[in-house]
Amino acid sequence: MELLHGSPEDMTGRQEREIRTYEFLDRLGVEFDRTDHPEEPATSMEVCARIDAILDVRICKNLFLCNRQQTNFYLLIMPGDKPFKTKELSGQLGISRLSFADEQHMLEYLDLYPGSVSVMGLMNDKEHKVRLVIDEDVFKEEMFGCHPCANTSSIRFKTKDLTEKILPAMGITYDVVKLVGL
Repeated sequence: MELLHGSPEDMTGRQEREIRTYEFLDRLGVEFDRTDHPEEPATSMEVCARIDAILDVRICKNLFLCNRQQTNFYLLIMPGDKPFKTKELSGQLGISRLSFADEQHMLEYLDLYPGSVSVMGLMNDKEHKVRLVIDEDVFKEEMFGCHPCANTSSIRFKTKDLTEKILPAMGITYDVVKLVGL
């Protein structure tokens, strides 16, 4: 793995959802770095740690959640090393119970598969069915790391670009929570 700047020159063999991510960032003028790791998809915390070292950033956990009735959906972004307790988040959102949403809804709303969940998938949620929730500690980092809708590459850009360019261009607002993992 190596650190590269911007979109790949050759998009051959890349998933359409990944290509759309690069095109979206380029249209917005968002500068980003990336590392490609097709032989080692980011499916474990060990692989993510190696990716973090290349990008010099902490890649966040991106959890796709829903209420018991599967009528309300949430994308939670939090530091990868912070423990997640559904009860803690449920209380802050005023929801009786949260659980992990299924692959069908993930594909329907975000056009993503398990293992590739990313804030960038919200660009596919044209009807804004998914509510974005961000842990306050994410904003303490200068840089933000995520997948470009495929877990065979990872990108980083300024956290400020996430809040001031990317999310507004998607028409996405977000709620800030304080999670401590208790």
